[in-house]
Amino acid sequence: MSSVNLGKQHPSVYQSLMKLDAEVRAALGAAEVDPLLVELVKIRVSQLNGCAFCLRMHTRDSLAKGEKADRLAVLAAWWESQYFTDQERAALALVEQVTSLAVPERRTWDDGSLDDAQVSAISWLATVMNAWNRVAITSHYPVAP
Repeated sequence: MSSVNLGKQHPSVYQSLMKLDAEVRAALGAAEVDPLLVELVKIRVSQLNGCAFCLRMHTRDSLAKGEKADRLAVLAAWWESQYFTDQERAALALVEQVTSLAVPERRTWDDGSLDDAQVSAISWLATVMNAWNRVAITSHYPVAP
C-alpha cells in the first residue's frame, strides 16, 4: 500500500487539528511563553518522534526568530548543557514527559519555573506537536534538500 496523506484524505479532521493548534498558540500567548521556547519545544518533540519534516520547519522558524545555532546543536542533550534557563529546562522536561507518557517517580520539571498557565499551555503544545508529527510521519511528507 502506498502512503496516504492524512490531510488530503480527511481534510475536515486536518482542519480541526489546525483549529486546535491555533487555540494552543493563543494559550501560549496568554501564558506569556517566550516564542523561542515554543520553537524549542516543537523541535524537541519532533526530535523525540523522529519527524524530519517538523524538525526542518521548526529549526528554520527558530533561527528566523533569533535562536542561536549553538543552542539548537545541543537541544537533543539539553540536560547536559548550560545553554538553557531554568524555565526552558523545566519546559523541556515537561514535554519529554508528555511525549513519552512515562510517569517518572519525580516530576523533574516541577521546580516552580513554570506557573500553572504555562504548564497547561506547554503541555497542550506538546500534545498538538505530537499530533502534527504523527500526521507528517504517517503521510510521509517529503523532506528533500
